[in-house]
Amino acid sequence: MAGEVTVIGGGTGSFNLLSGLRAQTDLSLRSIVTMMDSGGDSGVLRDAFGVLPPGDLRRCLVALSEESQILRDLFSFRFGDGPLAGRNFGNLFFLALTRSLGSEQQAVSALSRILKIRGEVIPVTWDHAQLVARTRDGELLRGEAAIDARGSGLGARPSPIEVIWLEPEASANPAAIAAIRGCDALVLAPGDVFTSLVPNLLVAGVADAIRASRGTLVFVINLMTKAGETDDWGARRHVEELAQRAGRAPDAVLVHDGVFARARLADYAREGAVPVADDLGPDGGAPYRIARADLASAGALIHHDPDRTALAIAALVRGAPVLARRSA
Repeated sequence: MAGEVTVIGGGTGSFNLLSGLRAQTDLSLRSIVTMMDSGGDSGVLRDAFGVLPPGDLRRCLVALSEESQILRDLFSFRFGDGPLAGRNFGNLFFLALTRSLGSEQQAVSALSRILKIRGEVIPVTWDHAQLVARTRDGELLRGEAAIDARGSGLGARPSPIEVIWLEPEASANPAAIAAIRGCDALVLAPGDVFTSLVPNLLVAGVADAIRASRGTLVFVINLMTKAGETDDWGARRHVEELAQRAGRAPDAVLVHDGVFARARLADYAREGAVPVADDLGPDGGAPYRIARADLASAGALIHHDPDRTALAIAALVRGAPVLARRSA
């Protein structure tokens, strides 16, 4: 069964999921992307030139690109030295397109054609807004980078985030609203909860569209906690937090069922991250379907395997069984 799938997220989580979904040729794909990044090269371009941060947008475009591998690699290339050290070619290309064509909307459209993407990548908003959070101990964090970086390295556990909002308020891109309301399946991608997922849900109109959507709502649960954001959160807390912000409980939850190498866990533990515990209970005991599968990549980093996660999502969309364990 074919279907229209809309993915909401940003960062590496959306990139991995979209990279796998691109191979599911019977699915029509839309990717809604957060535009609140303030760190790295994206943050530099945002501050220096007043453009929307292109990093997450570029990654999703590359993930859905059906161009040659060399061109896809080029748009992910980062300069290592000289006057362009730390700058990303794809981000600079987006800036040049914006200036030459006159708008960010036209730049996204042109880049989509250049990369021959399968589907559509849609900024959640065209408004320029900044993510702001207040922690339990009263600290005010301005910008996605300030929220994202405070859990790095060893030391005292950061105070948890209590309130998060956008300054100024942002209105949803009409194309994003249409993609949410008209899809057959709506997927919240894995990713940092407060810097990749929640920023989309804070944009005015997005939660309303999710509540009104006819699509099956699927949450993909993170593999690891994030220090300073989701310390001690199990899968159930992830579901509850996202459901509260989206204004709607999921129809299905996809959660990892497998083990990680001890050496990899030790590396993440040094950053205060541990595996997200599956505390959802047996399937059938919750008001949503729980699908469990071995979703982790076999590489050096702990992240969702693009192909296995995409196959599980596709099975949920089609109403088919989800493969539970990794083949030997």
